[in-house]
Amino acid sequence: MRYLPASEEDIRQMLGAIGAERVSDLFASIPEDLRLKGPLDLPEAVAEPVLRERFVTRSIRNSSPTCRPCFLGAGAYDHYAPAPIDQLLMRAEFYTAYTPYQPEMAQGTLQAIFEFQTMMADLTGMDVSNASLYDGASSVAEAALMAHRIHRGSTVLVARSVHPAYREVLRTYTKHLGFTIAEVPYGADGRLDLAALKGALNPDVCLVLAGQPNFFGVVEDLKAVAGALEGDKKPLLGAVVAEALSLALIEPPGACGADMVCGEARSFGLPLGYGGPYLGFISTRQAHMRQLPGRIVGETVDADNRRGFVLTLTTREQHIRREKATSNICSNEGLCMLAATIYLASMGRKGLRDLALQNLSKAEYLKAALRAKGIQPLFGAPTFNEFAVRVPSAEKATDAAYKADLLGGYDLGREYPELEGGYLLCATERVSKLACDRLAALLGGLS
Repeated sequence: MRYLPASEEDIRQMLGAIGAERVSDLFASIPEDLRLKGPLDLPEAVAEPVLRERFVTRSIRNSSPTCRPCFLGAGAYDHYAPAPIDQLLMRAEFYTAYTPYQPEMAQGTLQAIFEFQTMMADLTGMDVSNASLYDGASSVAEAALMAHRIHRGSTVLVARSVHPAYREVLRTYTKHLGFTIAEVPYGADGRLDLAALKGALNPDVCLVLAGQPNFFGVVEDLKAVAGALEGDKKPLLGAVVAEALSLALIEPPGACGADMVCGEARSFGLPLGYGGPYLGFISTRQAHMRQLPGRIVGETVDADNRRGFVLTLTTREQHIRREKATSNICSNEGLCMLAATIYLASMGRKGLRDLALQNLSKAEYLKAALRAKGIQPLFGAPTFNEFAVRVPSAEKATDAAYKADLLGGYDLGREYPELEGGYLLCATERVSKLACDRLAALLGGLS
């Protein structure tokens, strides 16, 4: 049986209700040349035992990259996840993505969400955080929609140094909503060009988005960015965080003048997983909390004065009625949120800071090792655990690293043509000094 079986008559009635003649009309927005013209070229189905045997046989031939020291970041960072995380996630009472509307049945889930919100608000320097979103990219889109509801302007200025995938998703979500998305260039030091930002400001700008750290690993001067935003109808400032561990070391965006912090918290206990799962978040100031998308859990007491937790500030109707919702593209990401909560509780305030310092130290060690081989950083501004250098060929550098049992960096020329030869490298706690020395020697030999 199909997951959603529907008879021909069912389909006819549903199409009639929305004013469409045929199913293909639902895909009219997709260009004709991109649509499937026939069945996919797939082999015939086979029995389950045969399929299992095929996977086992082929898996033996795999060369797993997981044992290779990884210097690839660019939004997905290789951090160690303590063993208790997976074990606690296996508890059956947490195995649901359903929003915990009934507090009498879901105190454990509600408390986990409350603790996640509390820790994220603390790390970002904000008053309140939501119960999580799909990923960092969709959180940026949500931040734009939220800023529009608050400010009423429809222009968003986004730093070109914000993650390219985040910027693409932002454009996709807002393209049919009357938004104008304008990019602000980066300066010679890799930070947001403040002069260009001031020149782009106008009363219709509702939000300015700057990476922290940005896609080049550079730590932005958010206080200077906030100081550049002036006027009676000043836009909101959003800090975009792709590497959540940086929040344990860098001054919180909220203390630097940001009005909201959005981004990706996957670094907190979630595996890389070949593209997911990810864990988006938005934190903001108390004045804007009713415009936060998704769920917010609050602390209260019951009739017997016992501590308890409930969904608050939003009604259930907001979650299930499209026309009443602050968002139609969010989820509470229950298991991913729980993994991050367990991770943060396990690490503790000191442990998280010590880990962040270790990441900074590893990156600085790698940077120095590369300098000794004649390879200079691309930008002069401070960085956290990621930085860009220039190499003769990023493609050759990656191939050479893989042959040496290393996972190399990211080719910046793919998204930034003006940075041809730019190579983005990351050093987390998972790489050793020996691995850093090996990579430096390898890249130095290519020069």
